[in-house]
Amino acid sequence: MHGTAERDTPGTAAPDPTVPARRTGADRLRTVGRGISQTLITVGLVALLFVGYQLWITDLLAARAQDQLAGQIQEQWADSATVDPPADSPPADSPTVEPPTGASPVAPPAHTPGAIQADIGDPFAILHIPRLGEDYSRVVVEGASEVQLERGPGHYVNTAMPGQQGNFAVAGHRVGRGSPFLDLDRMRPGDPIVVETDDSWFVYRVLGDADTGDFDGDPSGIPGRQIVRPSQVAVISPTPGGPATGEASGAYLTLTTCHPKYSAQQRLIIHARLDGAPLSKAAAPDGPSALLG
Repeated sequence: MHGTAERDTPGTAAPDPTVPARRTGADRLRTVGRGISQTLITVGLVALLFVGYQLWITDLLAARAQDQLAGQIQEQWADSATVDPPADSPPADSPTVEPPTGASPVAPPAHTPGAIQADIGDPFAILHIPRLGEDYSRVVVEGASEVQLERGPGHYVNTAMPGQQGNFAVAGHRVGRGSPFLDLDRMRPGDPIVVETDDSWFVYRVLGDADTGDFDGDPSGIPGRQIVRPSQVAVISPTPGGPATGEASGAYLTLTTCHPKYSAQQRLIIHARLDGAPLSKAAAPDGPSALLG
């Protein structure tokens, strides 16, 4: 008599569901690959978030800090406006006589009226750079550590103040934290850099030959632009490139930032020299014509 049930094929056994399947080498490789892929995706997302924070969030925070500093410094200057202008300042309604536009080979005298003093973190000046935009202005604070640079450009402690003999040296971030010196590589010989203080305007001009665009063409031998290693601190000496304890040969301004963009491997340096005497705000409340570029 023949039954209707199927017979098992001789030589084969039905798999036992209670026994785990043996993993092959290929299965293990696929598992490891999936783990590595997930790890790389996670690392990539974290890196992307970090870059976004560095590029955008810190810029927003720095912009807010600059707004606060701008309000703070204007209040400070308004409070000091009650002090009479120096006796040698012309009356406000007299014609304004501006210094020549060419960089003078003879260093002007040190700025004495209203000598600037600032504690670490305090705002004390506003930097205007027409080459970087007709409305470019950044409040400068005292100190060049990371804490100060998160708020904007910072003045190297113990370097000269605006208008003084020596080197008024200022550091700023290239990317992130407001990116105040993002396009500093656009500067050209002869470009004005205007520094505003509570009572005066100071016009510095980038060193070099303005006619040829040669940054090495200044008679002083000081280049208008340099790319240096971070260890080359002589760029902020009283005379740029000279000894740290040497005598100043003029009134200079030095701007420093990271180079290239998105890297801290080197430093981009811009050197400028004071162009003529300071302008009193009483005589020129709207600033010098150099603000127009």
